Amino acid sequence: MESDKQVRPDLGEIATTLDGRDITRGYLGPLLIPQDRVLLSVGGNLMFYEEVLTDDQVMSTFQQRQLALISVPWEVTPGGPSRQDKKAADFLSAQLESIGFDNLTKKMLYGMFYGYSVGECLYARDGSQVVLDGLKVRKSRRFRFAPDESLRLLTMQNMWDGEVLPPRKFWTYQCGADNDDEPYGLGLAHWLYWPVFFKKNGVTLWLKYLDKFAQPTTVGKYPRGTSQPEINTLLQALQAINTDTGIAVPTGVTLELLEAARSGTGDYATIYDRMNQAIAKIVLGQMMTSEAVGGHNKADVQMQVRQDLVRADGDMICSSFMRGPGKWLTEWNFPGAKTPRLRRIVEDPEDLKARAERDASLYSMGYRPKLRYVQDTYGGEWEDVGAPKPNAPQAPTPDNPAFAEGDVDDEIDALEKEMLSDWEKVTSPVMQPIVDLAAECESFEAFQEALPSLLGKMDVAKLVEQLAQGSFAANLWGRLNPGYGGE
Repeated sequence: MESDKQVRPDLGEIATTLDGRDITRGYLGPLLIPQDRVLLSVGGNLMFYEEVLTDDQVMSTFQQRQLALISVPWEVTPGGPSRQDKKAADFLSAQLESIGFDNLTKKMLYGMFYGYSVGECLYARDGSQVVLDGLKVRKSRRFRFAPDESLRLLTMQNMWDGEVLPPRKFWTYQCGADNDDEPYGLGLAHWLYWPVFFKKNGVTLWLKYLDKFAQPTTVGKYPRGTSQPEINTLLQALQAINTDTGIAVPTGVTLELLEAARSGTGDYATIYDRMNQAIAKIVLGQMMTSEAVGGHNKADVQMQVRQDLVRADGDMICSSFMRGPGKWLTEWNFPGAKTPRLRRIVEDPEDLKARAERDASLYSMGYRPKLRYVQDTYGGEWEDVGAPKPNAPQAPTPDNPAFAEGDVDDEIDALEKEMLSDWEKVTSPVMQPIVDLAAECESFEAFQEALPSLLGKMDVAKLVEQLAQGSFAANLWGRLNPGYGGE
């Protein structure tokens, strides 16, 4: 018997849903049945969940979630550092632009409502490349899953087992389920069905209630022994009260208005509002962005909840796309390239004031940002005016017309130190060969004869550059401080 260290890993899948191995399902046919108990209780067809979308609060809050997501910009970045990786990212970004990725995202997000969503890729040839000519989102209830979780298309001719679909043609994703054995997912409609049901039935009762209290019931009284024709005449008179301005009744007939009486604090409006709040919580995770409740601090917290949902929705859609069409297009057109990364940029806006203060602090330490950094960070158009370094001499200004003499001396000392700091490094390569030549020559005449040849081979470019910089700095200092020097 092998020891635990010698047992090799089993690379297969054991707890599958194939061949009736899933005891939570049983075998009911060639296609898997959704495990959504609410959906099964109303017939198992997503058509019933489509009715939930007709509710005003459901549609309003779900639209908030959709628009919040597509209002956030998206970007495609290379999956690796190679040139092929970058070309694949540029290609995919152009593809998403051409098919309208925001509109596609808005429709595919209905998978969050139903539990799963299906999009069909329409391919075309562009030279040697396979491109997306379009990507159409189909109705989810047209599709079912086989026990191996492959997608099947239900048609009038194949309602029992569905049509087998070609590989790499349909993009689908699931969400909401608490396990990976449920390819149908578990959408928001599962939790929205009953609040909407109670709300709609409550409205029906509410309308009856309003009719009862707004319009009193008419009562007609007749004496014993009244014949049926006379009773019918009385009923016609009662009906005429609701429509006619005047009626005629026989002598001895009494008409009265019976008003409804009620007591207690029960109110259908309260149920209606509670159901709306429940819907908002289910779809948005909070109520403030759909109901005017809470204070300023609560608004910040609940807006953060909404941002978390936007980030999660964006990650789900983008990662699913890259595991499907994004990966397929990359492998077809750029063999060997790593699949690009697609994401929605859902970062909070940066505090530019704090960034500016940090940059100013770094500048005071002697580090000046480049023009490209300023433009990328703060936006707008900028021009480099050649701001001097913190330790460089400053020109006189109206607020500071001239340096005090002591200040000027300090500036000159700083300038001298800056110019001479690298002087030894520049002069040593030039002077050392001359010193070595003098030590080797036996006489001054020999040294004098060999010196021109040595000087012709020396690289004095750095020395010339240092001297030019010193001359320029001295000239600039004199121009900025024309009064210094005892004049």
